[in-house]
Amino acid sequence: MDFQERLKRAIERGEKTRVEQAQVEAREQLSLGELKTLHSGFRLELADHIESCLKQLADQMPGFEFQSIVSEEGWGGRLSRDDLELKPGQSASTRYSRLEMTISPFTPTAIVELLTKGTVRNREIMNRTNYQKVDEFNMDSFKEMIDHRVLEFAEQFSSSSQ
Repeated sequence: MDFQERLKRAIERGEKTRVEQAQVEAREQLSLGELKTLHSGFRLELADHIESCLKQLADQMPGFEFQSIVSEEGWGGRLSRDDLELKPGQSASTRYSRLEMTISPFTPTAIVELLTKGTVRNREIMNRTNYQKVDEFNMDSFKEMIDHRVLEFAEQFSSSSQ
């Protein structure tokens, strides 16, 4: 490769770096109001995705009831189920299972936060928090995380003794 070609590529790399730096600076300059608006849009889409995933799980596993969550603590959904356990010579006991997923409200830290709590037959199996900065948010990776948590719960519930 001759000098002219290498010079042209060096200039292109420099221009690309300049554009990327300008984009980073623009993201950093987002106002709190803009961040809150972005968060609100993300929250709505994610809450819908959570609802869809949990309802599909409930369709596959009879006995689970879905409930939407809309509160000051977050938006999302909850699946729950109570099973009655009967053993000869012992009193009946209830074993509950629950999967709750919520997106936390906006805070000045400007993050999108997913809280996941899961219990299978009275045993906590997950209590996880995942987050991304609003100005660096990746919707696809967050939806994949939601899918992964629901699938993990389904597998844990299916494999536990009845």
